[in-house]
Amino acid sequence: MDVSRKGLWMSALAALALLVTAGAAQGQSKLPPPIKDAFTPVTISTVGPSTMPVQGTDGRWHVVYELELANGKGVPATIQEVSVLDAARPSRVIARFAGDELVERLRTLLPQPADDAVIAPDEMRFLYVELSFPRRSAVPRHVVHRLRLLGADNPGATEPTEMAYTGGRYDIRDGRPLVLDAPLRGPNWVAANGCCNPDIVHRGSIQDVNAAFFDSQRFAIDWMRLDADGRFFTGDGSDVRQYADYDAPVRAVADGVVVSSLNTLEDQVPGTLPPPTSITLETVDGNHVVMSLGHGLYGFYAHLRKGSVRVRRGDRVRRGQIIGRLGNTGNTSAPHLHFHVMRGPSPLASDGVPYTLRRFDLTGQVPIAEFEAAPSIEGSWGQDRFAPRPQHRRFPLNLNIVTLPGRG
Repeated sequence: MDVSRKGLWMSALAALALLVTAGAAQGQSKLPPPIKDAFTPVTISTVGPSTMPVQGTDGRWHVVYELELANGKGVPATIQEVSVLDAARPSRVIARFAGDELVERLRTLLPQPADDAVIAPDEMRFLYVELSFPRRSAVPRHVVHRLRLLGADNPGATEPTEMAYTGGRYDIRDGRPLVLDAPLRGPNWVAANGCCNPDIVHRGSIQDVNAAFFDSQRFAIDWMRLDADGRFFTGDGSDVRQYADYDAPVRAVADGVVVSSLNTLEDQVPGTLPPPTSITLETVDGNHVVMSLGHGLYGFYAHLRKGSVRVRRGDRVRRGQIIGRLGNTGNTSAPHLHFHVMRGPSPLASDGVPYTLRRFDLTGQVPIAEFEAAPSIEGSWGQDRFAPRPQHRRFPLNLNIVTLPGRG
């Protein structure tokens, strides 16, 4: 072999070796940092893949979701504290729940209020979380959750150990709420069982359907109406026609397509809920309409009066069109319109999302603590009134009294 050619050949080999070495070094530099695993007796997950903030009538931005806390070890786990942290800046503590406040937010799988913060082996609890921010820009993209607890620090543990760790990353700024028209019209409407505090009837309706947990009613409102004297009904309240809201026209909140409807159930007698054994997945929400609103979201109108539903599957509906009338069908104890927005067409097997109303006036407030402590809705509840406060693209909060645009 010619010396000059041999030199070139050797140089080529050397260059190739350098490239391989450099490539290996570069590949090594891209390796992730070593992960230090640890036993975590209580796992942290969420009901639903993500949520989004919504501006309420108080001007603040509200974020609402639920955690699933499951004890996978053989020793009882006692949750001492749950902190919500900004995932991008873990030193920023957004909320902290401990003591009695923590217990008040815990629910069993039924779901029923928990007696304490202890999660027995092989059991789970729901933790209801509400966050509030002064402006949307203050809402982090993701949050994580730091647990401080007593639990098993390894599979063979027989006694609990004090521990702390972080998990449960969750997207809380996934898009913006739909802007909708109100489903009803006129003054004196009350946003009963609404958002955004932990003692909400609707949020307690987490359901295990289709092999998963869903909270479709997370942002549901039971719209009820007060009469001129601030009463929901006159007389003894046993007749649906004694209620101020009964038979009110229910309207489409946006253009859309009807996915399903029911129109055959009779009104319940007000005052008590129907026997649980008489309720099925098909009848729990009474006569109803599910409507596609676009963007993968659906509007749900429930408890409509028998024979009043004017639409059926496949119908195209225009915003403001009357689709039915308010009634008392299904699992209900008083006439009202249940309305919520969800990520799927199933009223139970979908995740609820917030929305805003294009415009309305805030005109009063039913006292929350007093209303929830009352044995019934009897009496006058419209005493806290004030001059109309115009609201634009906001969400009515729990027991707000509002005037909805139009006459109806």
